[in-house]
Amino acid sequence: MKFNSFYSPFYILVFCVFMLSCTKNKSVPSQQDEATIDTINSFLELSKSDSISTEKKMAYIDKSYQLAKKVNIDSVIFKTMNRKGELLNQYNPDIALPFLKEFEQVATQKKDTLYMGHSFLNLADYYSAKQQDSIAFSYFNKSKIQFEYKKDSSLVVYSLLMMSSILKNKDDYYDMEAVNTEVLSFINQTNRNYNFSCAYNNLGISLKETYDYKKSLGYYKKARQYAEDESTRIIIDNNIASVFILDKEYQKAIILLSKLEQAKSEVVSEKIKSKILNNLGLAYFKVNDSRAVGYFLKALAIREDQNDEYGLIGSYIQLANYYKSKEDNLLAKQYALKAYKNASKMKSIDERLDALQILVNSSSENESRAFSTVHFRLNDSISEVRQRNKNQFANIRYDFSNQKEQNQKLSTQKAETTLLLEKEKNSTLLMYFVILFLLGITALIINFLNNKSKKEKVRVSYDTETRISKKLHDELANDVYHAMTFAETQDLTTKNNKETLLKGLDNIYSRTRNISKENSAIHTGTDFVPSLRDMMSNYSNDEVNIIVNGIDVLQNTILETNKKITVYRILQELLVNMKKHSQCSLVVITFKKMEKNIMIEYADNGIGVQIEQINLKSGLLNVENRINAIGGTLTFDNAIQKGFKVRIEFAV
Repeated sequence: MKFNSFYSPFYILVFCVFMLSCTKNKSVPSQQDEATIDTINSFLELSKSDSISTEKKMAYIDKSYQLAKKVNIDSVIFKTMNRKGELLNQYNPDIALPFLKEFEQVATQKKDTLYMGHSFLNLADYYSAKQQDSIAFSYFNKSKIQFEYKKDSSLVVYSLLMMSSILKNKDDYYDMEAVNTEVLSFINQTNRNYNFSCAYNNLGISLKETYDYKKSLGYYKKARQYAEDESTRIIIDNNIASVFILDKEYQKAIILLSKLEQAKSEVVSEKIKSKILNNLGLAYFKVNDSRAVGYFLKALAIREDQNDEYGLIGSYIQLANYYKSKEDNLLAKQYALKAYKNASKMKSIDERLDALQILVNSSSENESRAFSTVHFRLNDSISEVRQRNKNQFANIRYDFSNQKEQNQKLSTQKAETTLLLEKEKNSTLLMYFVILFLLGITALIINFLNNKSKKEKVRVSYDTETRISKKLHDELANDVYHAMTFAETQDLTTKNNKETLLKGLDNIYSRTRNISKENSAIHTGTDFVPSLRDMMSNYSNDEVNIIVNGIDVLQNTILETNKKITVYRILQELLVNMKKHSQCSLVVITFKKMEKNIMIEYADNGIGVQIEQINLKSGLLNVENRINAIGGTLTFDNAIQKGFKVRIEFAV
């Protein structure tokens, strides 16, 4: 608490220095400077003209930049630097980086939030074009934060959409969903329909790739509502058809794609047309219709004519699968080899794996073994790379989000200090009084909490001992008695009696170990997630299958120790309750992170429980008490016809 005794003077000094360091060039331009600024603005407008050559555009921007440096007004210099950075990215990217770095350095030194955002955005576009995705993602995230400070929603949306594109390329669909959900909160009237259409389409993609087809269709339909032209609507309809195919609604896909096939050529590009034809061929293939190969070949012809290298990979794979289904291994292998060659050239890992799988199934024994080895190595390496990428991008977003919070705190502290200086010059005595008062209150609170904590520990210890005693009495006492009686009354020299006794003792040991595990210490460090996963897997057996989804969100989220313990014990209580009462064969536990909340969904297909009976079950009552203790919510779903479902949500 000694820190508080010099809090005010120390922070006044810090903030004064900080405010002085943020002082910008505020010189009032002379009449001559105003004339020069008009000339600069004219050059900047000329550099945007589509009727002049690239060389003239660069010449105008160089002239405006030189004049801006002579005028020496920060805002004018930054304006010309931003435009020059945009042109270099567009026309001369090979020489752009040194200037873009200079722009970043100058804007950062001047602490100009707006142009820091623009400098970051120019660098993000540069690295994105160079396919250096991790660096580009970091700069897009930086620019998003700066534009958010300036309340420039349109550029926040642009930065987030570009981040979404990178996440899509890296197959990080969960973070892609989170980013596009954030996009929706920033969309304003600027490009409103286009941005909504993009964000909802991206959400449709992310949900499709994570197998939530119902939600995916919902987002695609919203994207279609905001589409501003027929061409965009056709693209989204093709996406909807692809979900129909994945969801095995082949007739719906065929009806929709047949309609899209008839679209006018001036509305649909050749590239989109080839996708429609390829999807239509796939839908026919799934229903074993002979028309499939015709559509595959039409799509292939368009892609060959357009030199669509990535699209050709898809055509080759579909044809390889088609001929494999017809047991024509020769043609299947030929198309699979073409797909593998193109996918290797385009560095498309998933398509390489698909092609290799076909080659494994359509080649001779020796070749198949060789292709299988390549497939195994590639699949193993890409899984590791994707996990690293996912962690990297998640860390980037977390680090900058944390930095943003810290900056906001500093800004708030600065404003509060300035207000105090303006209102009162002599508040030292009041401050000391408040500090002494707070010290007294704090001491009382600490004493109260310590006493409460001691009582709580005694109560928890008693409850634990009671629960263990009850388990030992209810679950083991009779079994131990029967085992002793059996040993005393039966002839243990016979094989059958000996095996019966051993099975009984093994069962007693197993149940004793389970009781021990239920009440043992919980790992709350780096081993928390593996320990939690191991605990849940212990309840899975030949009769009950437990599926766990999304547990990695806990690995990437900083949780307090008491919340980790609460999560562990709640899931343990639910699984114990399942084992005793549910009579289910399947349990699904899903972890999600929604903004600043963690949500855990538990569902099983057992006999269920009536809502009015829930409070009668001590295990479920314990679950409710635990979640209330950390300020969370517990929701029981009685709308389902069968089974038991509960949703747990608490703040991170």
